[in-house]
Amino acid sequence: MLRLSNTFSYCTSNGVPRRSLLVALIVGSVLNLINQGDELFRVGKINWAKLVLTYAVPYFVATYGAVSYRMMALRECGAAVATDREPVSLSQ
Repeated sequence: MLRLSNTFSYCTSNGVPRRSLLVALIVGSVLNLINQGDELFRVGKINWAKLVLTYAVPYFVATYGAVSYRMMALRECGAAVATDREPVSLSQ
């Protein structure tokens, strides 16, 4: 249960939502231009489900990457303490 709590905490703190949103806006816009450019520039039928997913997927991938990095760094920091190695800094 602690791991799930940490995961949610990492998803919502330290700028992760803002960075993930920025990635989603940039990547999602490029992908929408590639996938639905004709429909966006002409008055055509826009597939709204595809449009939403094209922004949501990069957001979740960026969030997953940030959270998995933080969890890995936390594990390494714990291993460093257990083996008397120098701990990994999370503030870079």
